[in-house]
Amino acid sequence: MPDQQALATFLRARRDLLKPADVGLAEGERRRVAGLRREEVAMLAGISAEYYLRLEQGRERQPSDQVLEGLASALQLNDDATQYMRNLARPAPRRRRRGAASAEKADAGLQTLIDSWHLTPAYVQGRYQTVLVANPLARALNPYFAPGVNLLRAVFLEPEQQSLVPDWERVCAILVSWLRFSVAEESPTDPELQSLIGELSIASQLFRTLWARQDVKQKTSGPALFDHPQVGLLKLRYRAFMLPEMRQALVTYYAEPGTPSEERLRLLSSLAEPTA
Repeated sequence: MPDQQALATFLRARRDLLKPADVGLAEGERRRVAGLRREEVAMLAGISAEYYLRLEQGRERQPSDQVLEGLASALQLNDDATQYMRNLARPAPRRRRRGAASAEKADAGLQTLIDSWHLTPAYVQGRYQTVLVANPLARALNPYFAPGVNLLRAVFLEPEQQSLVPDWERVCAILVSWLRFSVAEESPTDPELQSLIGELSIASQLFRTLWARQDVKQKTSGPALFDHPQVGLLKLRYRAFMLPEMRQALVTYYAEPGTPSEERLRLLSSLAEPTA
């Protein structure tokens, strides 16, 4: 059965983030809400205000495809956020896990593959962003790109990450929105997920703020900055390749050819020690 409260929370959060000017409406006077009014979202989505109220109160269990499309347009959702909303409204049957025995593992061949990439930092992460395997250059680039490390815990809880990653807050936002994208297919009572969200919510105000925004975006590609203590500033690009059968991701970093960062990455590669 759909988690109607999760859908309701998502709709309220996304409504609060939009201003009337964002959707071509006049500001008006005496607005008592931070973002759009419910009736404004309903009008933009082409549904009645009463029906939308039921959605935000978790009392509507079967929103149609047409309603979801209207809401995605009204709330200006990107493709990932739209799919996330659909997953909340109509979640796919969840696969049962077998407790601790089902601990995530990466395919053994992936370690062999990425170990051969001497100029490409690479690692495989699990569904909650725990590193499963990594090559030597990834670990040399960032010591937290290592098997067993949860990247969310590292970026929010380890002070070293703020000095290593100059655009730290942007990276935090990317990782949180990626986690949000991933969790729609997971059980909300999954103890591993609840432990992770609970720990970060208690320890980090920034995480609480970002998590409450309900931003949803699958991490695919973009810029990545590292102020490395040995080789200096590295202006890299990242690209993530999804492994859908395992719900894992292969994440790689590379430098543009002919740039100072390429030379620094080559130097870092010469300093990296292979796996013993």
